[in-house]
Amino acid sequence: METNKSVIFLEFNELSPSLMQQFIQEGKLPNFKRFYEESEVYVTDAEEKPPLLEPWIQWVTVHSGIPYSEHQVFLLDEGHKLKSKCIWDVLSDAGLRIWVCGSMNVTYNSPLNGYIMPDFWSTKIAPNSDELLPYFNFVQKQVQEHTNNSIPFSQVDYLNFLGFMISHGLSISTIGAIIQQLVQEKKTSKYRWQRATIADKLQFDLFCWYYRKFKPHFSTFFLNSTAHFQHMYWRNMEPDKFDVKPSAQEQMEYEDAVLLGYKEMDKLIGNFLKLADNNTTLILNTALSQQPCLTYEVTGGKRLYRPRKFENLLNFAGIKSAYVCTPVMAEEFFIRFENEQDAVEAEQHLAALEVDKQPVMRLKRKGSEIFAGCGIFGQLPNNATLYIATKEHSISFFNIFYQIEDIKSGMHHPDGILWIRKPSREHSIHQDKVSLLSIAPTILEIFQVSKPDFMKGTVLV
Repeated sequence: METNKSVIFLEFNELSPSLMQQFIQEGKLPNFKRFYEESEVYVTDAEEKPPLLEPWIQWVTVHSGIPYSEHQVFLLDEGHKLKSKCIWDVLSDAGLRIWVCGSMNVTYNSPLNGYIMPDFWSTKIAPNSDELLPYFNFVQKQVQEHTNNSIPFSQVDYLNFLGFMISHGLSISTIGAIIQQLVQEKKTSKYRWQRATIADKLQFDLFCWYYRKFKPHFSTFFLNSTAHFQHMYWRNMEPDKFDVKPSAQEQMEYEDAVLLGYKEMDKLIGNFLKLADNNTTLILNTALSQQPCLTYEVTGGKRLYRPRKFENLLNFAGIKSAYVCTPVMAEEFFIRFENEQDAVEAEQHLAALEVDKQPVMRLKRKGSEIFAGCGIFGQLPNNATLYIATKEHSISFFNIFYQIEDIKSGMHHPDGILWIRKPSREHSIHQDKVSLLSIAPTILEIFQVSKPDFMKGTVLV
């Protein structure tokens, strides 16, 4: 199929429509403002409620045009279980070139006419080209263990990654931002959390290198940094809404953390506006959004605990069978066993762990794998003791777990942003909320590719 049309699909996870409007009206997001004023503007409805209101569910819906009731992909790193094709598969089958950069919970059919790099929590789906592995493997380790200071990175790791980036688009502006970040950390012993914005810049450099080299018709670009800032620092942005107030010292560092995320993404929007030519449709989508998390305020806010090393936790629990652990987000992780019987026995061992007569672990087993996480969300004392309920066996809780520093203060909301900036740059605001199911058919319509029968959503443009 020959066409000069292209679509860049910007997946800025969980940005809030209300915060976006607030920051634009305050004059803090000039590039988002321009994008907004040149777009068809929609608010999407995820059409799900907790526990189904999760980005790894909603992005599968966006990419496939299928609701959760049909695709049944419930957990992060389960994208491979999707049975239907995604947008990129359909467009690739039509002969169009594809570049998927970091999209969440993806799967794809081979061969694909282009490049696909899954999100960095993915262990079942790898990039479809080995040339992406040096970037993917390094960033994956950084993302999955960003809260765990005991995971070392050697100088060789950093030098190898730097060498890859130098040959794959590393920009002078990103080098400057890296130096500025490291100097700030050295001077203040703070602000390590801002490294997430550096990761975004590196990913943009990589995206542009392949975009200019390969000239894809359809490309995606996924970021999660501001979603993370909202989850961790909404309390600092709007302390009056929370019973548990941040300290003055915390406010000095985190008061503008959420705004920083939006402003950094605003800079990226400016870069994408420059990158797009007169035949390019730019689409901004967030799949869902966030709101203040007030549910846990009566118990002091939602605290999160994560194993320091997974093998220490499983050894203490008495698990002897072979397994592989892979981190997910925050306190959650997968444990995969060689057979279902081993998983059943491990589930029983982990379920026996207690602190002050409270079960420690949240566990969800499917066949030979367990999706796990610490189920205690209150503040534990420094002398908390981890017990095995069925044995006289104990250890200091904080020998096995560490507390993720910040109190979670943002939670999911079903509304999402959808702005479609066509080459004509016509602006209109649509009052009625639209379904996420409409996004995939709308993208196919831009290329005049017929939507498959399994996509039930209506075309918006």
